[in-house]
Amino acid sequence: MEESAQWIIDSIANDVNSVHVASRLFFVLYSSLMPLRMIAIANQKGGAGKTSTALNLGAALAELGAQVLLVDLDPQCALTASCNLDPYAVNRSTYSILTRDNVSVVSCVRNVARNLHILPGSVDLAAAEVMLTSAPNAPFRLRDAFARSRAPLDYVLFDTPPSLAILTVNALVAAQELLIPVQCQYLSMRGVRALLETVWLIHKNMNPRLDLLGVLATMYREHSDHSRQVVAELRHVFEDKVFEMLIPDDDAVAEAPASKKSVLAYQPNSEAASAFRQLAEVIHHER
Repeated sequence: MEESAQWIIDSIANDVNSVHVASRLFFVLYSSLMPLRMIAIANQKGGAGKTSTALNLGAALAELGAQVLLVDLDPQCALTASCNLDPYAVNRSTYSILTRDNVSVVSCVRNVARNLHILPGSVDLAAAEVMLTSAPNAPFRLRDAFARSRAPLDYVLFDTPPSLAILTVNALVAAQELLIPVQCQYLSMRGVRALLETVWLIHKNMNPRLDLLGVLATMYREHSDHSRQVVAELRHVFEDKVFEMLIPDDDAVAEAPASKKSVLAYQPNSEAASAFRQLAEVIHHER
């Protein structure tokens, strides 16, 4: 059943105008065998590498055969744009999920590549932050939407905005695990404490299953003493929660979004692509 379903999807996806249909068909036909893992990728500091981590970790997990859904919760919609979708033209998005009760997750999903899908963001996400401040059960909107969904997935990766406002809170309430990317600069570490204080409050009051998956050092410069010092400090504070692999400061990561591809598709043999594949192997084998 699984092989025939994938064949149908791949056949339809060859027609670029039918990618959305292929993605919808996937959710009807595919049957997942592994428990779903929902991972929030968060750091209130901008430029930490949240979006590139979501996209490239998702692509690497998809290469391993996992069914992966990316969820764009950032009003800047960089993840959506990196997946070759126009945030100004998306009809159903995370905004729809957060502000309306009758919109299903499945109806909003678009296909990106084999095994990789996205629940895109749209430019009206900024308005959602204002609307949700007075909405009933505002922190639980995303969690409840996924609870209503029967989408057969292995991973959901939430890309969050650089803030601890309601969109990030929704991701932390919906997720089981938290991945914190930290740019290898001293100031980037300062935002982690505030994030962890918020996480502790959410764990205590709203989502007791939320746990720290790990801290990921990004934009690492091999020959920089400062980069090495930052990694050493992270390991001193977080100990074995810091991933062994370091995401290098690789031009390929910055260039890939312009090609509307992950770095694994853009430069599959780059150092960054290799690092994200190693990260995916570690996370996937924790199942």
